[in-house]
Amino acid sequence: MRVWSPLLVLALVAAAGAAGAQSQSTAPAAQPSPLKRTVLQTKPLTTVPGHDGITVLAELAVGGTAPRHTHPGEEMVYVLEGTATFDMAGQATIALKPGDAFFIPANTPHVARNTGTVPVKLLSTYIIETGKPLAVPAP
Repeated sequence: MRVWSPLLVLALVAAAGAAGAQSQSTAPAAQPSPLKRTVLQTKPLTTVPGHDGITVLAELAVGGTAPRHTHPGEEMVYVLEGTATFDMAGQATIALKPGDAFFIPANTPHVARNTGTVPVKLLSTYIIETGKPLAVPAP
């Protein structure tokens, strides 16, 4: 009867894993989104029954463009850091910098582009019907 050394078993497992990884498709991995949203809080609104107030920290990577999207409710935004351009349907492009605040009506397509050298950080408050998604892709 052969006794296998634990180190030999580990080496065989590692080699098998490496061989399996090499035999997998060499298709490029999906690119991570340049936009990251962190929900800080979600609270039911007593003054607007059936709706939630949602506070979000959004971060847009350097050189990144947020995919064109809408929100099913209103969004109030404050720019914490970075610079960007902002395009909203029916409006002229605006340049954003720290300290700026703006409003996005419900269901209005928009897109932001980071034009600076640091990530753009936005603090957003949404008023959205309970159970609706925070964002929806827009054509």
